[in-house]
Amino acid sequence: MSVLITGGTVVTHAGRWRADVLVREGTVVGLAAPGAHEWAADRTIDATGRYLLPGGVDVHTHMELPMGPTVSADDFETGTRAAAWGGTTTIVDFAAQARGGSLVEGLERRLEQAVGRCAVDYGLHMSVADVNDGSLDEMAAIVESGVTTFKVFMAYPGVVFSDDGQIFRVMQTAAELGAMVMVHAENGLVIDVLRRQAVERGETDPIVHTLTRPPLTEAEATHRAVVLAELSGCPLYVVHMSAMQAVEEVAAARRRAVDVFGETCPQYLFLDWTHLASSEGAKYVASTPLRNREEGHQEALWTALAGGDLQVVSTDHCPFCMGDHPTLGPQKSLGSHDFTAIPNGVPGVEERMRLLFSAAVAEGRMSLERMVEVCCADPAKIFGLYPRKGTIAVGSDADIVIWDPDAEDVITVDTNHMNVDYTAYEGREVTGRIETVLLRGEPIVADGAYVGRPGDGRFLPRGRNQLLR
Repeated sequence: MSVLITGGTVVTHAGRWRADVLVREGTVVGLAAPGAHEWAADRTIDATGRYLLPGGVDVHTHMELPMGPTVSADDFETGTRAAAWGGTTTIVDFAAQARGGSLVEGLERRLEQAVGRCAVDYGLHMSVADVNDGSLDEMAAIVESGVTTFKVFMAYPGVVFSDDGQIFRVMQTAAELGAMVMVHAENGLVIDVLRRQAVERGETDPIVHTLTRPPLTEAEATHRAVVLAELSGCPLYVVHMSAMQAVEEVAAARRRAVDVFGETCPQYLFLDWTHLASSEGAKYVASTPLRNREEGHQEALWTALAGGDLQVVSTDHCPFCMGDHPTLGPQKSLGSHDFTAIPNGVPGVEERMRLLFSAAVAEGRMSLERMVEVCCADPAKIFGLYPRKGTIAVGSDADIVIWDPDAEDVITVDTNHMNVDYTAYEGREVTGRIETVLLRGEPIVADGAYVGRPGDGRFLPRGRNQLLR
């Protein structure tokens, strides 16, 4: 089907202009001043007074992620449908190597879970939990499959933790393959000591989660990750950054022309550790943790985003219900008497674009073009998807969000679509409303309804990071 979108204002990271957009066979084939061409199409959409934004690219989600005795509440079907409702048309989730297992087995298992179920297009990263000669040898096959990023963990000893030597070997191999390494940067060994000591003192409330993961544990680990990347020549992507001291490490490395990139998430931009002190503090337990706003962390993140020291806002979407999940049973309540048992994660895949538009654009924290850059273009470039994704241009996939910039709305669990019984942003007033979402030219959200189907989303083999110096 061909589609003609008329009268809207196209917005990319490079600028904005009024234009008609012609789509054929899922691809943008024409961009012109309104009325400049008498294009014919099977369907015409009048977007007068609306923005046309690229579909969002969320490069950090965790659908149906096992954690302890439970699994994150959104599976690939429900989670990607919620992403569509939120204007995100591409996610990159994770395949995981099991301890004692192989990378290839982990990738095959994850593809089986996702295929035929996703509402939006999807790629995968590869999480490495057991670094050995065999898994290092397998990395080439993973890259050949179109999975060009490998995640390692400096946190969670005894689960997925890798020591510096193991991380360095992954980075060396990734550098040889033209791949990139993602790091969860927290000093897990120190954190485990602090957690154990807190429990021994009888300190078990959710607020202790952040008290036992102080900002310096994130900053120190980020520094080590940067040094290892610099030594190995491997591009580095630091996930879910929350501490200003850690951001300073990334900024300093980038000034030295090191290929390091930083990501933060809505929970760190809009929430703080006072939420953990509430009667429902378990809702807000995530790692890295929410920080003390009064210490300047939140403002530092906004400044780094606006100035380019951080490049991406993704969600780390990892939802767990406060009440018992209908099929998975207890989730956040597992830690009702011990913060160390609370499944880590905050939902957000549906809310990212609305939150950023409202706070960043409507409230003046950054330009609309910069919002598109950190939510769409730079994630696509860093993860080898641009210009197929992340922009509206001739030859790009017609992933387009028609956005009413003047509408006002309130975020509430009652109108959200994620498979979780709360939103971390309950009652927050936002400006702007998503009216229509096109995935490769086909409407998947329109007229207040989801009109797509499971399986609309395709697997995306990815290339190299396109922002390397």
